[in-house]
Amino acid sequence: MIIGCCFICAFLVLINKVCLQVTVEGFIGGSVVLPCSSAERDLKLQDINVLWRDEGSETVYDIIKGKASVERQDPQYMNRAETFPEEYERGNFSLRLINLNYTDAGEFSCFITHSSDSKQDNVRLFINDSTAEKDPGTQSDWKKILLICVCTIFIILVPVIACFIIRRKRALASYIGGTVAN
Repeated sequence: MIIGCCFICAFLVLINKVCLQVTVEGFIGGSVVLPCSSAERDLKLQDINVLWRDEGSETVYDIIKGKASVERQDPQYMNRAETFPEEYERGNFSLRLINLNYTDAGEFSCFITHSSDSKQDNVRLFINDSTAEKDPGTQSDWKKILLICVCTIFIILVPVIACFIIRRKRALASYIGGTVAN
């Protein structure tokens, strides 16, 4: 009983952790906003440092003492990463990444540190194969249509084949029954 409860608790914690991860989808050449925020409001900017890192721990963007700093920024993010300084005091340290390419896909981490607390947010970025933003439904429409066609054909053919087999067995049975009777 205790082992069962422990297993259920561990499972719920795992599901909670997985559900809390933010996932963002981007398109080649497009832009995305990777969310990152602090629950505290009316922050003293001089006490805040925010470090954005990619999954290889490369520097994407830094906010040091409330001011943008690109001195240590990895060259692949140069002129492609920006934040919203007017939102800092409200605790919003989200990052806009522009001119997306395939190498941008992966996990990004936002580390917020200030005098009273620290926090880490993780965001997973997926890059869509499309070269332009489209309605997500239109990209897989041909797959849906193909699936519907295959299912329709299957639904029609199975009863037809079954009827053919049943009639053939009946005809064969009556033929064999007729020859044996003679």
